[in-house]
Amino acid sequence: MDLTIENILNCTNGKLIIGDKTKKCTNFSKDTRTIQKGDTYIGLKGENFDGSLFWKEAFDKGADTVIIYKMDLEKEEIQKYHHKNIIQVEDTTLALCQMASYKRDQYKNKLKVIGVTGSVGKTSTKDMIASILSQKYKTLKTEGNNNNNIGLPLTILRLKDEEVAVIEMGMNHLGEISFLTKMAKPDIAVITNIGTSHIGNLGSRENILKAKLEILDGMENKVLVLNNDNDLLNQWNLKNKKNIEIHTFGIKNASECQAENIHLKENASDFICDYGNEKWKISVPVGGEHFILNALCGVAVGKLLGLKQEEIINGIRNLKLTSKRMEINHLKNNIMIINDSYNASYESMKAAILSLKNMKGKRKIAVLGDMFELGKFSEKLHRDVGEEISKNKMDLLFLIGEKAKYIGEESEKRGLNPKSIFYFQDKELLLQELKKNLQEGDIILFKASNGMKLFEVVENLKKELEA
Repeated sequence: MDLTIENILNCTNGKLIIGDKTKKCTNFSKDTRTIQKGDTYIGLKGENFDGSLFWKEAFDKGADTVIIYKMDLEKEEIQKYHHKNIIQVEDTTLALCQMASYKRDQYKNKLKVIGVTGSVGKTSTKDMIASILSQKYKTLKTEGNNNNNIGLPLTILRLKDEEVAVIEMGMNHLGEISFLTKMAKPDIAVITNIGTSHIGNLGSRENILKAKLEILDGMENKVLVLNNDNDLLNQWNLKNKKNIEIHTFGIKNASECQAENIHLKENASDFICDYGNEKWKISVPVGGEHFILNALCGVAVGKLLGLKQEEIINGIRNLKLTSKRMEINHLKNNIMIINDSYNASYESMKAAILSLKNMKGKRKIAVLGDMFELGKFSEKLHRDVGEEISKNKMDLLFLIGEKAKYIGEESEKRGLNPKSIFYFQDKELLLQELKKNLQEGDIILFKASNGMKLFEVVENLKKELEA
């Protein structure tokens, strides 16, 4: 269901400088480096760039249509691209959201949307749900973690003939998810947990809960799937059943979809799923208890959308995670790298460290960096990670960043040998020292907030070990 230029003009109050109102806009792009022939280019403006200034480059690389803010255009420039389409709008980012909202409305009775939010685990839960639902339905999902006011509308604009869309929603401040959910208009909302991510911006976990619950704002009929093991979600669930259809999943607290007889393996897990009067044996192809919760969430959503037991089990078995999330690489000398470097909070650090502890290897090595957006809670939460390191008896600890020093201080205070702790401010020095200390059979976990770019160390280490 492609948008026409006339649709775009109507929903954005834009002006057609030159072009054909009946022209269909199939694919949308915000990056001239990856633009394809026939694309519609949106010139977004950021802190350090102005995409509208590259409209001619977009045409030269094959775009048929450009959407730019109102600027003076030379008659000669317009004439040069007389066979193309130029749309001007007041605000290109707002126009992007208006187009996505309009397109979503065209699918009102033809598409089921599952909105996914939470402090951690949004992307892996989205991957799990999409893997399950794709067993029965043609499914669109958010690519990577493009879950903000640019990534989410671009995801909606990719809709073609899908029957289901699994849309991830992230936030840094109150009000942001409310804006996103009113665009996506979910039929089912999922909240994975309430943790400490962005607590520096929001001030408390209670405010984080408030921000995540904004996902309900865009829903006509409120159907919510939540993690009943999470303390704040569990408390909220007990008090807020009015006008909301709530479905729960959990391991520790009694839930509608419950895991029993859990067997955690090195790179996988098995458990019995107790759902109503049914008990299913489920295998998850990724290690860690948090992925059992992801699977339970997927079961709950799958059942709501009418999938059979076999379809759900196959979807879980065939899970493919977005890159840099518990991504396992086996290298020579029986060395294993766990690349979980895309993002980090205290809760996800704790889960990753526990997963590392449960893996079979000669030595367990954690390479950790700073966690961002924690504000006044930053020192305490980094020290809490240090407590997890000592509790789970890591053999070596490599740290990089200003705040990561607190991880090391707390680990040492709680008994980790100071000779096992290494501090760095430079990724190249970290790489060389790590390489020097590696032994056959080591397992190395890499985890930090994405801005630390720890994935660069992962890629360089892989190259050097595989050379």
